[in-house]
Amino acid sequence: MSLIGKKEEWMRTIKRCPWAGNDPLMQAYHDREWGRPLHDERALFEFLILEGAQAGLSWRTILAKREHYRKVFDGFDAAKIAHYTLAKVERLLADPGIVRNRLKVEAAVGNARAYLALCERYDSLDGWLWNWVGGRPIVNRWRNQTQVPARTELSDRISSELRQCGFKFVGSTIVYAFMQATGMVCDHLAACSAHPQAVCRPQKWRLKRRSDA
Repeated sequence: MSLIGKKEEWMRTIKRCPWAGNDPLMQAYHDREWGRPLHDERALFEFLILEGAQAGLSWRTILAKREHYRKVFDGFDAAKIAHYTLAKVERLLADPGIVRNRLKVEAAVGNARAYLALCERYDSLDGWLWNWVGGRPIVNRWRNQTQVPARTELSDRISSELRQCGFKFVGSTIVYAFMQATGMVCDHLAACSAHPQAVCRPQKWRLKRRSDA
């Protein structure tokens, strides 16, 4: 069998979580990103902003706009976003390529500032976040989608801490979706081809304050 034939056979037999449906964009996101442990600092910040932008909307809507978000939000460079002016915010609100919600756009600017402040206290958002799970993904073995929670006690606690740090649009449900997306929690169903070891590869991680250096 040729390589193309093997790929087609694999595509016919792959099992996905039901939420991926038949949409190529959602399927690609499921197969390549969702649930994979993420430690890239800028990508983590991007997910934090986009998960907040999703509130009240579908993730499919956000995925379709993600590339444009990256363009108009300076590649999610927090240092640049933190200095956005009122004029810049107004330009963003006039851009149909993003979610034109004033509270969400202003929250993105405020969250960039909160992010920079958090990084002043700790080495990184990456270290701060993964410390909550001991540096290792929480791997669940749900049998069907109805078992997957929308929030947990842990997401409640992280949400509370983020709010105290000045972040907005970080309610517990949003935080749990963020944890799933970035692989802090592996919620691929037990029967899904992406569960578990091929996606959730534990890593050791220790939170450090700048004073530890």
